[in-house]
Amino acid sequence: MLKESSTIGRGTVTLKNDPRILPFGRILRRAKINELPQLINVLKGEMSIIGPRPQDQRCFDAFREEDKAEILKVRPGLSGIGAIYFRDEENLMHKAQGDMIRFYDTVISPYKGRLGAWWVRNQSLTNYFLLIALTIWVILFPKSRLVFQLCNDLPQPPQGL
Repeated sequence: MLKESSTIGRGTVTLKNDPRILPFGRILRRAKINELPQLINVLKGEMSIIGPRPQDQRCFDAFREEDKAEILKVRPGLSGIGAIYFRDEENLMHKAQGDMIRFYDTVISPYKGRLGAWWVRNQSLTNYFLLIALTIWVILFPKSRLVFQLCNDLPQPPQGL
């Protein structure tokens, strides 16, 4: 992205065809390779491979209070159920009617909080490796709906998703 991109345009929310993303960055983002530097944070013990994705403060503030409390119990993850569920977030926001930022703040972000809290309540070695496999799966097959078959006890998505 362009330097100081969080102060340009839509701020911290990235939209489809966002002009702040450079051409090479588009390729990296599509393949999710742009997240690999966070492996350093995993090795330092600051992050986990799987967990709720770190959020900027504005997005975290959109979570329900009970979800915030749950999420703060664990380290953030390189990937997680929210990242898998919202694999195609930019396209989803592009299809939203009206103000996309409002849609993000009132629909997408709170549901990410619910998914993060789901992870905290349902963490297990089985789910950990399942979400690693699903992360790889959705990178290879972005339109796959396998997550809904394997994680059928996820919180009900809000209307509009």
